[in-house]
Amino acid sequence: MITVEENEMNTVPISINPADQAAVIQNLSEKLKANYIFPDIAERISELIQNCLADGEYAQLTDGELFAKTLTGHLRQVNQDKHLRVFYHPEPLPELDGPLRENPEIVAEWRQVDSLHNFGLYKVERLAGNVGYLDIRWFAPPKWAGDTAAAAMNFLANASALIVDLRKNGGGHPSMVAFLCSYLLGDEPVHLTTFHWRAEESSLQSWTLPYVPGMRFGGKPIYVLSSKDTFSGGEEFAYNLQTNKRATLVGETTGGAANPGGVHRLHPHFDAFIPDGRPVNPITRTNWEGSGVIPDVEADPEQAFQVAYRMALQAIIESVAETASMPFRDLKKEAQTALDELESK
Repeated sequence: MITVEENEMNTVPISINPADQAAVIQNLSEKLKANYIFPDIAERISELIQNCLADGEYAQLTDGELFAKTLTGHLRQVNQDKHLRVFYHPEPLPELDGPLRENPEIVAEWRQVDSLHNFGLYKVERLAGNVGYLDIRWFAPPKWAGDTAAAAMNFLANASALIVDLRKNGGGHPSMVAFLCSYLLGDEPVHLTTFHWRAEESSLQSWTLPYVPGMRFGGKPIYVLSSKDTFSGGEEFAYNLQTNKRATLVGETTGGAANPGGVHRLHPHFDAFIPDGRPVNPITRTNWEGSGVIPDVEADPEQAFQVAYRMALQAIIESVAETASMPFRDLKKEAQTALDELESK
């Protein structure tokens, strides 16, 4: 059981005992074998953590956070799947069977968190030179965030170029990835990826939508910013646009975590994210698992915005002919002024 002890500083550290560890590892082994996308690897991982338990490698890990971190490291030893992770929670988790995503109370709490963070859409802006900027931290489900996402994309529709910032994007819902890609990849539906799921060996194709609320972005230049912290759904968004030759990816190679899944309760204070699906891109016939999405233009993440903004301004200036109408000539002047200011920094 979980025990709580007072120490000399009047804090209340929570410790775990061997019975807790055994329960976590037993339940984790069962969940892996039942759900992990690669059954053979699930068997190997389960054998590894069971052997570590039997050999006493966890015996001294009485701190919950440290035990979860150590166990996560062992989960990733076999095939370096960065989605595999054990979490520790000081507050008890609700009792339920199956993934936490199926619990109405938890889902309601997740939705509230999402709404308080504008569903991951942190910033939308018109930059000097009529360059649109969109900072996406994660992809919330369209049934929650569709109106907000549509409003952001319609705000950006009149921009002459677009920068999508995914440098701090931790992933999210594939259907929101498809929804936003629908604004950027034209009127005709585009096959983005096929998700192969462990359950019943089923597959589900992801396509852009034949209709979106408002205006699509058209064929104007798009630049996507990436970093090593760009993860999962953020990587899919970048990969979708890159493989369809619709955007220039600027920054750092992404984290390399492709396989989606869900969170499973293991113990009153521990749960785990277990991938139960695998995406396959119809163009490359593979995905970015382990390798990450490689940028078209390598740049330090701290400098990636400046690099992309410079490219966007140059593209806008070059697109305006000398015989263009007065509004476009004014735009060219605005973009040139913005570029001069950027170059002077």
